Amino acid sequence: MVGLLEAKKKYNGDYDTKFSTFAYYYILGEVTKYIRESKSIKLSKDMVRLNRSITHAKEVMEQRLGRSPNTHELSVFLEIPEEKIDEVLVATQETESLDYENNLGESLYNFVAKTNSIDTLLDLRDELSNLTDDERDLIRSRYFDDLTQTELSKRTGISQVQISRKENKILKKLKERL
Repeated sequence: MVGLLEAKKKYNGDYDTKFSTFAYYYILGEVTKYIRESKSIKLSKDMVRLNRSITHAKEVMEQRLGRSPNTHELSVFLEIPEEKIDEVLVATQETESLDYENNLGESLYNFVAKTNSIDTLLDLRDELSNLTDDERDLIRSRYFDDLTQTELSKRTGISQVQISRKENKILKKLKERL
């Protein structure tokens, strides 16, 4: 509606253009803006644009290579650093709900609840004690203090994407050890 009202204000019937054609771009712009702003993690327009470029490059390279390209190949193709590609891919990754059910009909919540036996919890406690102080603080803040990545980012002065990367590395390390 906002796009439609904006188009109505700016439409000039003197030009040989239908109102529907003119209004289309205003409506599309408002819908795109709403989608971008209603995400749980706010992304800059540059990051959204870069994500579109990466997606397009993946499609082109898949056709040429006959397989999915790795980050290094995308980096060379797009002429941007691998770290930037990783940052965009992490930031634009969809979040899964705990209610999401896999193809076996099991929810992520039930899977987590089922695997939390006393032995697993004791093993986890031992592995948490083996982490560095920084890693332990990050995990404590995220999972015991219930801070979001954004809140932790503001507290530490590190970007949300870097927090996400560190968290993923720590969780991967814990998963491998457990």
